Amino acid sequence: MAKPRSQYVCQDCGAVAAKWAGRCEACGAWNSLVEESVQSAPGGLAGGGRGAGKIRFVDLESESQPRPRLVCGIAEFDRVTGGGMVPGSAVLVAGDPGIGKSTLLLQVAARLAAAGGQSKSAAHGAACAYISGEESIDQVRLRARRMGLAKAPVQLASATSVRDMVASLDKPGGPAVVIVDSVQTLYIDSLESAPGTVSQVRAAAQELIRLAKKRGFCLLLVGHVTKEGLIAGPKVLEHMVDTVLTFEGDRGYHFRILRAVKNRFGPTDEIGVFEMTDEGLQEVANPSALFLAERRGNIAGAAVFAGLEGTRPLLVEIQALVSTSPQATPRRAVVGWDSGRLAMVLAVLEARCGLALAGQEVYLNVAGGLRIGEPAADLAVAAALVSAATGQEVPEETVIFGEIGLSGEIRPVSQVELRLKEAEKLGFSRAWIAPRRKQGPGKAGGKAGPVGGPGLVIEEIAHLQDLVARLAAPGDLPQKRSGRVQQAY
Repeated sequence: MAKPRSQYVCQDCGAVAAKWAGRCEACGAWNSLVEESVQSAPGGLAGGGRGAGKIRFVDLESESQPRPRLVCGIAEFDRVTGGGMVPGSAVLVAGDPGIGKSTLLLQVAARLAAAGGQSKSAAHGAACAYISGEESIDQVRLRARRMGLAKAPVQLASATSVRDMVASLDKPGGPAVVIVDSVQTLYIDSLESAPGTVSQVRAAAQELIRLAKKRGFCLLLVGHVTKEGLIAGPKVLEHMVDTVLTFEGDRGYHFRILRAVKNRFGPTDEIGVFEMTDEGLQEVANPSALFLAERRGNIAGAAVFAGLEGTRPLLVEIQALVSTSPQATPRRAVVGWDSGRLAMVLAVLEARCGLALAGQEVYLNVAGGLRIGEPAADLAVAAALVSAATGQEVPEETVIFGEIGLSGEIRPVSQVELRLKEAEKLGFSRAWIAPRRKQGPGKAGGKAGPVGGPGLVIEEIAHLQDLVARLAAPGDLPQKRSGRVQQAY
């Protein structure tokens, strides 16, 4: 008989300790070790026992034809998954409470079940099963009725036992798509720990993913997040699944962003934009127009940035406010951008351009609630800061993008043509960009060719001082005093 024993598992990182301690040695979290019972096997692999079978190796060139992707018909969801879901894959969808994860996946299941799962080659039936561990069947039906999906042929169930799920799904002719909401509510009865602990989440996800690979159905797992915005449970959960999608959005705005953080079958950092309505989530075909809908021209401290999210160009407005600080330590507030990156841009503006912002409060906001992570936004942020400090507006219908170096030089970014085409499509007539790369005389192509259309005037900015000179006269700038010690941000 197996001998019961206990171990202490960190609920933040999943590290295992032999005895309890107040602080986890792996991640440094306090009071995160919880005692969990485990069953020790009667014998290990080194005990001389023989395996049930040998591993069968095959060549890379297989004779079997891959199964087509499952395309649900929601263009934004299919874009993020890389053109549709791959049979046998596991997808983890995580987000804040109430952001719309269950709503989106119920719409995906209804589309696949009603439309038959239109693939890229032909239509084929796609039975969908929705298993809820947080809501009852009547509650799921109530949401489906509100969204107009009551007649969709989706198989509903309310369960939390992984053993019951595996017994129901491990059979021929099962559903092609299985949605489990959520993985933190599942439990395996062989483990004595509570649902949501590291051991339960890891074991439950492993069993379901193994079954999905065996039977070939698409598994979509809903994941909770912590107050820091990280996916709850062990970090290994993100390694086990094939795709990790994060659902982002601000409750003050009516749109949501689905972002691919990891995707083994498609591009990463791809985003899909949805709008939250009374009838569920509606896809937004042109998110740039949505983010710029409330934009007003001729306002100091605003600049339009031509960004890139995955393969999609996206235009957003960056707003800055510079005001006198009544406190000894000026405040720096950032929404939608990296605060460390803002500190670097402010330091370069003071050290290389003589713009004194050390005693000023600086507020930076990416309009619309979108979070930008690429360095190409440096030049647009600098333009918004200089415009806010001097009171001079950025020229109307101008898009700006470029990376700033520590010496003040403007470095080129990737996908310039794609950004400029999106700007021209939305009616912008001018672009401030970094100097384009030029190839040597011995290489093919010679000088860099033209970018943008005939109605788009492109102005290259080589140094940050050139940007400051375009936005203000020398007398309008708050100059740094001579001999003053440079403040480190």
